Amino acid sequence: MTDGTWITLISLGVTVLFMVGVPVFLVIAYWVIGCSFVLGMTLDNIGAALSDVFTDGFALLAMPLFILTGDLINKSGIARRLSDFAYACLGWLRGGLAMASLGACGLFAAISGSNSATTATIGSMLHPEMVKGGYDERFSAATAAAGGTVGIIIPPSIIFIVYGFLMNLPISDLFVAGIIPGALMVIGMQLVCWILCTMNGWGHLIPLQLSRVLKTAFGAWLGFFAIGLVLWGIYTGKFSPTEAAGVTVGFCIIVGLVSLPLYRLMGAKDSMRPVADKSYQEMLVVEGFRFAEIPSITMRSAQITGILAPLIAISVVMQQILSLLGAQQVIGDFVTGMGGYHAVLLTAMAIVFVSGMILESLPVTIILAPILAPIAATVGVDPVHFAVIFLVGASIGFVTPPYGLNLYVASGVTGVPYFRLLKYTVAYLVSLIVVWFVVALTPELSTVLLPGRGN
Repeated sequence: MTDGTWITLISLGVTVLFMVGVPVFLVIAYWVIGCSFVLGMTLDNIGAALSDVFTDGFALLAMPLFILTGDLINKSGIARRLSDFAYACLGWLRGGLAMASLGACGLFAAISGSNSATTATIGSMLHPEMVKGGYDERFSAATAAAGGTVGIIIPPSIIFIVYGFLMNLPISDLFVAGIIPGALMVIGMQLVCWILCTMNGWGHLIPLQLSRVLKTAFGAWLGFFAIGLVLWGIYTGKFSPTEAAGVTVGFCIIVGLVSLPLYRLMGAKDSMRPVADKSYQEMLVVEGFRFAEIPSITMRSAQITGILAPLIAISVVMQQILSLLGAQQVIGDFVTGMGGYHAVLLTAMAIVFVSGMILESLPVTIILAPILAPIAATVGVDPVHFAVIFLVGASIGFVTPPYGLNLYVASGVTGVPYFRLLKYTVAYLVSLIVVWFVVALTPELSTVLLPGRGN
């Protein structure tokens, strides 16, 4: 049999393995190993490639710190205070708690820069409360998974940094360009959330009170400070992304160790929570952690890193094999042959969407950005605008089966089986795709905040 026949058979075989429940990492690994034997590549090459990713991968250096930041933000009470503020603003609407969780994802993303950390933190924190508040558990978990997609769009973002280095674009411009599209993604998902909750009668309403909004805003000032710290450090060049994550980790540890006396000193000790009788009341919530708890928090973050890092690493090896198979040349010729501005743009979007269904955003960026971005530039697409289009599409891949990384993370932290999430994920997926097309067809949404490029 020819090499092509063998690779087709291997691909069909691993597809069957995925369908019967074999973990995604093993499915990709089996495909990589099988194709390596077919192409005459030694296993030493796979080992060397994996080693290079873990030791030299720029983005992966920051990933463990961003994930640890997410856990510390949760434990220190910062994430809770941000979610309280979002709920105080939106709780008067049907489905207000679910909408607030999406808003909290946006605020959390402005600190962590990670989709998986956003999903894990907001999902583990608000999913139990949503279920107590009368929401369907599948919908609650799907909301956390969908909300996490903004983790790589709202700055700071690891993937924007990787894209900027690959395509030689200013990182600060990419960060600014992601602000409006990221906000639109949150608003689009909140609209769908409101429609679903109204149709199903989910959630319990609370009155909109200016005093509660101001109180929760005051209680969340440390969260707002953390957001400002990260953005200021990166925008001014004071920190590299990895250093910014390290600074934020240190800040969150300090806040976690002293949070309870701080909040008591400020008089902002009360926090609104849903309770078992499905009503809402003010109750004292003890937040923060002891120094002795830091190792256990770090271990939990390390476990999540241990799940994600091998997936990313083996996907990068997969990219090498796809290059050897000539996939990059085929894609480039195909897109170039489509013709004009809109045809090339829509074709590129379709390729990113399909790739996001089976690969993580980092290898999608590494594989496709150097191919598609120059082609888009030749037909007049602004490079920064295309970067936003590309990465919004990559972020949608976090909730598209069969890969759907956020779906796996949400399933893990909520206990809802992966396939049960899909029913309510579809509605969020539609809203994200609509926003994606709006962003793609309206360049000003990406460039209006950039000096000299918004007109």
